[in-house]
Amino acid sequence: MKKPGPVVTMGEGSLVDIGAFIGYPAARGKDVGFVEIGEGARIRSGTVIYGGVKIGKHLQTGHNVVIREENEIGDDFAIWNNTVIDYGCKIGVDVKIHCNCYMAQFTIVEDNAFMAPGVTIANDLHPGCEFSAKCMRGPHIGKGVQIGVNVTILPFVKIGESCLIGGGSVVTKDLPPFSLAYGNPARVVGDVREITCTTGLTDRPYNIP
Repeated sequence: MKKPGPVVTMGEGSLVDIGAFIGYPAARGKDVGFVEIGEGARIRSGTVIYGGVKIGKHLQTGHNVVIREENEIGDDFAIWNNTVIDYGCKIGVDVKIHCNCYMAQFTIVEDNAFMAPGVTIANDLHPGCEFSAKCMRGPHIGKGVQIGVNVTILPFVKIGESCLIGGGSVVTKDLPPFSLAYGNPARVVGDVREITCTTGLTDRPYNIP
């Protein structure tokens, strides 16, 4: 007997392209018989959203996005082309994730965070260890964090609120709030609140109270 697919509920004013798949049957998880998406969603072709996902209002996806099961995502989430959100993540309100990113299982992203293209997030401290599945955990990315292009963030790392991480960095350790950090491994080199603009358009690009 064919297993019934997840029940999909979607708010008013949503638009789904031909070629998107909402409610893909997950092979794992205890509560994957539903998909809840709020009003005003725009879901583009090639997007696959698994069963067991709850997403708030005004979701925007690019093409060929994958959102796995057991994810909880807030309002105004935007995710660009060819990005994958693996299962068991929690994502806040007004989060933006650009193209070609990968978010590993059990990652937490707080409100207003941004990831530039090519960000990779890991969750396995000891790949290949027989116990690795029991201790997997992605990083915790704080409110308003801005992550540059091609940054890699390792498991268990906690990134404090409003940090700015320069392109190409590898984040191996916790970063305190308001850190300007870059390098491999990433090191704190300043305070975001003290950055000045070099273009002349504004005095301070990050007007953080």
